[in-house]
Amino acid sequence: MSGSTATPASPALPELLEAMMERRQLSSMDAETLARQSLAGTASARNEEEALQWLANEYGLAYASLEKADPDRALLERFPARVLLKESLLPLREVDGVVEVAVSRLFATPGLDSLRSFTGQPLKPVLAPSEALEREIKKHLGVGADTLNSLELEEGFQVVADSRDDSSDLDKAAEDASIIRFVNQVLGDAISLRASDVHVEPFEHALRIRYRIDGLLQEVPVPAQIKRFQPAIVSRIKILSNLNIAEKRVPQDGRIKIRVKNSEVDIRVSVIPMLHGEATVMRLLRQDAGMIGLDGMGLADRERQLFEQVLGMPHGIALVTGPTGSGKTTTLYSALHHINDAVRKIITIEDPVEYQLKGINQIQVAEKAGLTFAKGLRAILRHDPDVVLIGEIRDQETAQIAVQASLTGHMVFSTLHTNDAPGALTRLVDMGVEPYLVASSLEAVMAQRLVRVLCQECKEPDQSARTAALRERVPALREAPIFRAQGCKSCRMTGFTGRRAIFELMTMSAATRAVLLRGGSSVEIKEIARREGMRTLIEDGWRVVGEGTTTPAEVLRVSKDETGDALTSGI
Repeated sequence: MSGSTATPASPALPELLEAMMERRQLSSMDAETLARQSLAGTASARNEEEALQWLANEYGLAYASLEKADPDRALLERFPARVLLKESLLPLREVDGVVEVAVSRLFATPGLDSLRSFTGQPLKPVLAPSEALEREIKKHLGVGADTLNSLELEEGFQVVADSRDDSSDLDKAAEDASIIRFVNQVLGDAISLRASDVHVEPFEHALRIRYRIDGLLQEVPVPAQIKRFQPAIVSRIKILSNLNIAEKRVPQDGRIKIRVKNSEVDIRVSVIPMLHGEATVMRLLRQDAGMIGLDGMGLADRERQLFEQVLGMPHGIALVTGPTGSGKTTTLYSALHHINDAVRKIITIEDPVEYQLKGINQIQVAEKAGLTFAKGLRAILRHDPDVVLIGEIRDQETAQIAVQASLTGHMVFSTLHTNDAPGALTRLVDMGVEPYLVASSLEAVMAQRLVRVLCQECKEPDQSARTAALRERVPALREAPIFRAQGCKSCRMTGFTGRRAIFELMTMSAATRAVLLRGGSSVEIKEIARREGMRTLIEDGWRVVGEGTTTPAEVLRVSKDETGDALTSGI
């Protein structure tokens, strides 16, 4: 944390600032705005960081980028969170009785005066970029710190215990403006960070909130006192989801639809009783998410050509396999978008309908009303469809109807939970479908996983010894550049931004059908598919690594290295 020297600006600027400070004719905000506008005209100050560095150098202040800021927790607890958040201030450290406070504006005197009145300590401003300051405040104070701080100050506010049968007090607490604001802040923060899920998890002495971002859970800093408001927070989520707040003994599922900046977000809510209270998971589904299309999927040339051939087939079954959250639905929607035209009738049955597709008839499963996948699929076949999408083949009945639909001239797309593409064949047989029916109806299976994409701003070449050993073992990486994650403010110090898929596409051939009919294993089917040119998940992952898109560690995180080579065990 030190000052940074920059090229001096116009000589008139210091006098202008001094005059504004002496006259006090302008508000601090107006003066700061005018100063920044003046700085913007100089050659050396083309962004906020350069402007702040110049101001720090000119007025003898310190400048901090805050990339490695680590303020002491005890120091932060001296100051009211609501003032720090309202005025965008962050105490950094105490030196000789003086507290250094990060500010993003040169004239942040009202906020500093407020802090002085609470502690009586002398404060020293340190200039820092506003974006970095906002990030660090949220990181160290926690989401909704100002809201919970105000709740503690409100007289008469009391969260009822989970054991009480009468939920009237809890209902009233859940409708409190501060609780409403806190839940809104959590959801808004999750959406802005591109989170796919929000986990609210109760423990004996804490309430943990985590976001799943780019496939990995990241803990969200929250105020320590949040545990006190756990029942009211969960009840607020239940109210939004139209769930029974008095029922705390059985799992409940609900839905919330919210609008954020003119875009709709559908939220699937699951509440399950745990040892120390009810745990909540909210899955965020953005309704306006655009179709990536086949061009955006990142398929290799061979897989792209084969997949387009499958999409052009008049009948049969095409499956996409993988674990939950591996992008299967996005792949299927991209496929439907590719073949959606005026001469085909396409009907889907899903649970839930994640994206609304123009020109496609979509059905929402309603288990409570009796509309299951199997019943809906039977009804769909009476609507003269050309293409049918089944959200997931979950049981023997749905699998049998899907096979019959394909044998009667329909193209059927669906998902299945298997580890690889060849495993889908034996999985269908295990579900009770006769091998000869699978062999005659199934046309292709595509397994996929999602890997995180390296941040283009901070990725750097990986020259480690382990990577060098990996090059020797994997021919596809011999001459390819390999990068590693570094972390910067653009990617929020994670080293990654977004995700993309790796694929394993297997099309049915006479040889694979013969193995299936004689009761062969998925291992045998995989060996034949490999001989016919199928690229496995990890092989496609090495292709993506060679493109400089992701890291070897990411590929090994989501796929299996079947060689068992120890060289990859610690990547």
